Formats: sequence, structure tokens, C-alpha cells
Amino acid sequence: MNALVALCHFCELHGPRTLFCTEALHPPSPSPSSQAGAPVPGDRDGDRDGEGLTMKANSSATQKEMCEGCRSLPASHPGFVSIDDETGIRFLSHQHPRQPQLFSVVRQACVRSLSCEVCPGREGPIFFGDEQHGFVFSHTFFIKDSLARGFQRWYSIVMVAMDRIYLINSWPFLLRHLKLTIQSLQSTALKVFDSEQGICPQRAVRMNSAFSPAVFPHQRSGNAARSLTSLTQHPNLWASLHSSFSWLLKACGSRLTEKLLEGAPTEDTLVLIERQTEQEEEMSCWEGAEGGVSKRHHSESKLTHNFLSDDAKLDELPGPKFRSLRHLRQVLGATDFRQLAWHVLMGNQVIWRGADPLLIQSAFTMLKSLLPVGCVRSVPYSSQYEEAYKCNFLGLSPDVPIPAHVSSSEFTMLVDVTSERSCHIPAVGEDDISSLYQFTISSANAQPIDRGPTLLNKLEVALSNENLSVDVVSHCLLCLKEEWMNKVKVLFKFSKVDGRGREDTQKVLALLGATGPGEEDNVRLLKYWMTGLSKTYKSHLMTAVRGGERSPSQ
Repeated sequence: MNALVALCHFCELHGPRTLFCTEALHPPSPSPSSQAGAPVPGDRDGDRDGEGLTMKANSSATQKEMCEGCRSLPASHPGFVSIDDETGIRFLSHQHPRQPQLFSVVRQACVRSLSCEVCPGREGPIFFGDEQHGFVFSHTFFIKDSLARGFQRWYSIVMVAMDRIYLINSWPFLLRHLKLTIQSLQSTALKVFDSEQGICPQRAVRMNSAFSPAVFPHQRSGNAARSLTSLTQHPNLWASLHSSFSWLLKACGSRLTEKLLEGAPTEDTLVLIERQTEQEEEMSCWEGAEGGVSKRHHSESKLTHNFLSDDAKLDELPGPKFRSLRHLRQVLGATDFRQLAWHVLMGNQVIWRGADPLLIQSAFTMLKSLLPVGCVRSVPYSSQYEEAYKCNFLGLSPDVPIPAHVSSSEFTMLVDVTSERSCHIPAVGEDDISSLYQFTISSANAQPIDRGPTLLNKLEVALSNENLSVDVVSHCLLCLKEEWMNKVKVLFKFSKVDGRGREDTQKVLALLGATGPGEEDNVRLLKYWMTGLSKTYKSHLMTAVRGGERSPSQ
């Protein structure tokens, strides 16, 4: 990410000052001229050319007017460098940026974050900036100090970038992780503060000094400068901040990527993005304030990997499993498959009970393709029954009993999977599931074969046509789902947003082709699929409607 993170401090003697800064140095493009002056392998000086530039920047006139509270690293300190092996990007940390242009930008961000650009209460996040000097995400906070005025000192962490949209979109991510760093600093400093107050309570000392005016000014001038290292008693404070800031730049740059979308994103895409964001927020709540770079990065990558590729990993595992909807239909039979698909499309709870969790999960993977992503709530395999409001796909072990009110409900379908043989014969192929298992389907609601929604009828025609390949059937199902999701959007706009009456809604249903044969099932499908619309779409629609209502009055 083309950004820079800095820790700033408001010094009582010198005003706003930059204490620590971390920036990303991208590897230069190879060229003949650069190769001629390239350092030889093993030359450590050549690997630290950025550090030398940083030291030159720090040897400016600002070094002459620094107290202990204004300084993090001495000018002779080489700084901290971390290298990303994947991209070759180096993360360099020192008190000031290595480039003079960045020095002025960070200096201005520091002054504004600790003076005029402050949120109510003086602690918390704020966003400011412009196209010329860059945009800044700033989080101000206090650190306890027993010798400071008001027993606290004022700091801020700023992230400076030229991309305003990217920085705004990263606001929730930055806020979560900067809070972890700030809380760690505050808790460490609070322990030191309590320890110092226990030894020598400064409030009583200052009350006594009030009667000796000549003593108090002398004491204040001697304690006006205390470094952050002294306030926290952290021996590796700057190395720890370098690690945190480097990870923040790397993670913030990799969490958002640009993708080429041919047309508007589908509802499934929007729901997937929303769910991934929610899971990231839940995961971040469990991260400790002392978590290192590798631990956080591992959590982020593991979350994204598991969220997007659980079904893909299923194909790589050995054992019998369903490969497609057509395969599932062939194993269950046309009649039982139609009953099962009807319950799935209507939003009823589908329970599979058996001893092979991979087989059950593969069946759910095929059946979930019948629904929009927003309508899917799955528990792949459990040792106890879960209510229908928690999941519409539920896998159970063979010994789990089904409650009486569930088995007698017309909104539930149970598929019992039992082994046909006591042991697996190697000669039997993995796809020959019918010779390995027996499937018993039961439900209190047995639908006639000639009934069903229009979508199911069209899907059955495609599945029964052997001239169509599995890929063609998948694309056919995708088109059918998009067609009916568009109808769902129209019905949602008419019934929920505009609040039209029953007669107008009936006219819309006729216009959408949802009336006639299977009308009851079509309407039920549309209402169920309405629950799968993304929050983004609903919010956009409500905003557009409210804006349209205000425009005539304006």
C-alpha cells in the first residue's frame, strides 16, 4: 500500500512532533544503469541504503531542537527494516521519513492531528486532508504520566495516503487494529503510572508546591520531557511499533484488491462480500492486543481461505461424494430428487443423517447451488439437532434423534443415509454411491409430481436432457436463478418499499410470469428468496426512494 504510518506527540516545550514513522519501499525496476552500481552479494551496507537516507533526513535542523520527549531513536541509530519475501517490499522505520517531500507531508499531518483536526473529546479517529498534501486517517489518544500536566500526555497515530477512497474504505480495518496498538500502549503506561504514584503521589507533591511558587516552575521545567519508552518501561518499544506498523501497511494493502467485473455485481457476490466483512470483524474481536505480525497475518489469510474455498477443498478429499446435481438426481431417483429440491426452494429445513460427513457435505454443496447465497444457512455436521431458524441445511450423525415436532412438521425433510454393506469393497468406485448407501426420504409434506415452481420444472428439463453437459446445466441454473432474483427485486420494490396493495401486487406477479400453474409455489419461492437480498441492495433501494420523495419538495 502506498501509505505511511507515523506516531506523533504533542511536546509541552516544542509543540507537535513526529516520533516514529514507517514507510514502504518498493523494489526498483531492474535496469542496466542500476545494475552497474548494485551492491555485491553479502554487502550489508548496500542493503541499508534507505537507512542512510533516513539518517541524513534526521540530521536536519530539527535534531538540534529536540528534548527527550521529542526523540524516539538517536540520529546514529540505523532504524528498523523488514523485508516482505513475497513482494520484495521493504518496510523502513525511523523518526522521520527518508524523503524530504514526505517529511513536510508528515509534519503537516502531525501538526493538524494534534491541533485543529480533533474529534470531540480529543480522543478517537478523524479523517482530513486534500489532494495536494494527501489524506490522513488520525487517531488521537492520551498516555498516563505522573509528571505531566494533567497527569497525561497527548499522542496520535496517523496514516497518510494519496488515495482518499482506499483510505476511507479501510476505515473499519484501521480503526480496529490501531485500537489494539493504542490500548496496549495505554495499559502498559498505566501500570508504570500506578507504580510511580504508589511510591510518590504527585498530586500531594503539587499541592505542597503551590505554597512554594519558586519550587514549582523549576520542577515543571525539569519534567516536561519524558520519552514514551520511559512512560511505558518497554525495552523494545520501537521494534514492537515497527512490527505493528509494518504489518498494518502490508495487511491494509492486501485486503482490498481490484477486480474486473463484467456488468453489475450479482446478489451472490454482494452477500459474499458482506459475510466476509462480518467474519473479519468477529475474528478481530478475538485478537489479543499483544498479537504479533505473523499471528495476525495468519488469522487474516486463514479466514479468507476458509471462507472462499471450503467447497473447493471438498473435491480433493478421498471418499464417495456427489459430483453434480445430475449425479444426485441419478442416485436418489427423479421422484425423490424433485421432492428434495422442492423443499430446498421453498426454504424448508433439509436434514441429512448419516455416518459419512463428507458425503453429506457434498450433497449440501450441490443443493445449495439451487438457492441464492443469502438464503443459505448451513450446519454441515452436528452431534445435536439445530432449530430451523439457525440453519436450513443440517447434517447429523446417525444416533441423533429428531424431535417429534420436527419430524411431524410439513416444513422439514429428512434424508437417512445408511450403509448398504458392512465394509467397502475396493472394486466399487467412489462415484457408485447407490451400491454403498441406501437413502430413505421422509416428510410430512408430500408434494404431487405435477406441482412445483416454474424454476424447478425448467431445471428438471435441463437435468433430464443427457445431451447437455454438466457445465451447461450449471450455467442454465445460474441464468434461472438470476432471472428469478430479478423478479424478487421487483416484488420487493413493489410490496416492501412502495407498500402497494394486494391488487397491485397481483398484477405485478402476473407481469412477472409467476401466476398460472404452480402460482402458489412461485409466490412462496419469491417471498423466501426475498430474505436473501443483500443489505447493500436494500440500503441502496431505500436511499433512492427517500431521495425521490424529497426531490419534489425541494
